[in-house]
Amino acid sequence: MEFVMKKSAFQTIEQLIQAIDIVPRRHATLVIGIDGCGGSGKSTLASQLAAECPNATVVHMDDFYLPFADIVEGSPMEKPVGADFDWQRMRRQVLCPLSQDREGRYQRYDWDSDTLAEWHTVPVGGVVIVEGVYSIRHELAEQYDVAIWVDCPRETRLSRGLARDGEGARDMWVTNWMVAEDIYMAKHLPHQRADLVVYGTENGGTSVPGLKAKPIIDMMQY
Repeated sequence: MEFVMKKSAFQTIEQLIQAIDIVPRRHATLVIGIDGCGGSGKSTLASQLAAECPNATVVHMDDFYLPFADIVEGSPMEKPVGADFDWQRMRRQVLCPLSQDREGRYQRYDWDSDTLAEWHTVPVGGVVIVEGVYSIRHELAEQYDVAIWVDCPRETRLSRGLARDGEGARDMWVTNWMVAEDIYMAKHLPHQRADLVVYGTENGGTSVPGLKAKPIIDMMQY
């Protein structure tokens, strides 16, 4: 798929990478957060960036999903924002160590066995891309050198999700995950917090009325 970036200064992944390269690093590792609702194209963008960036490591928020026994019962309206994902473990095992120029180390959640599986190391230096919904929630936002929001129309996201997970997952998507993401967007405003908005469709369709991409040069102001 193609990503349409609404900024004349860069229309390709290569130009985006060149712009990111000049962002001042606060630590030894350049940490990029890529957030967006399910099916928006976060993983595709993360893979494209990682393929072009030397020494890049991708960390997925899906690896921090909580085992079923630890998930808070109730509807998304009754639970804390993003309650099904262990964002505190992400901060503790990955983001905080990198901010102290130490390598991160975390266990991957295995969706098939519903358990924490093998350990992964996140090296210091180079680029670390944290990809997934809730990745730039306000408790984590300050840990990133660059925060990106991938936007995509709701119907496109649902279509992509069902193509991947099967029609049997429709209820989970419509009544759980998408509702939880709506609450996240309303309360944490990740699309406004992001340094850059990327559109995950060829025609630049958006799920947020009036959403405008931010010039990446704005990131040079801090």
